[in-house]
Amino acid sequence: MSDERLSQQLEFLLEIDRLKQVERQTHITGGSRRENTAEHSWHLAMYALVLAEWSNADVDLFHVLALCLVHDIVEIDAGDTFAYDTTAYADKEDRERKAAERLFGLLPPDQAEYFWRLWEEYEAQETAESRFANAVDRLQPAMLNHQAGDESPWKRHGVTVPQAVKRLSPIGDGADALWAHTQQIIRDAHERGHLRAE
Repeated sequence: MSDERLSQQLEFLLEIDRLKQVERQTHITGGSRRENTAEHSWHLAMYALVLAEWSNADVDLFHVLALCLVHDIVEIDAGDTFAYDTTAYADKEDRERKAAERLFGLLPPDQAEYFWRLWEEYEAQETAESRFANAVDRLQPAMLNHQAGDESPWKRHGVTVPQAVKRLSPIGDGADALWAHTQQIIRDAHERGHLRAE
């Protein structure tokens, strides 16, 4: 192991501390403030760890956790794109790809390649691990949004039931049981006036 390799790794680890500064739309439990992306990544990894038994397929849990922890690192440069903001989604892929190039490029070449592969795997949604990681990635903010009540981003931004269904239905690709639970969340949120009918 070289000193240069260790320096690159430590530089990367300091750089990704900036993920704590990226604010998301979702409030933390209790509603005192919005969560940041680093908090989301930790919570997402815990969702995967706790709920792995509900995956539609047997998954390599370590690999799922790696996907959960790596896929949002790009938000340091690209920012968090609100799931229901169609305008911001227009250039999301380009912003995130540029961010991945810079951020993963801080690592030694072998680790840079590994992180790239994880990020691209998550984006492609072609493996059981990426589909399950995506399922819990969509479930986590849905649960927090529902818990937030009147402070929910769904209510603040006038999100409709069809929009929520479209955004959240890929949960079923990774975990049918979690999608069934999410459908109940959507129904409850609509009944409470936090999701509009149309």
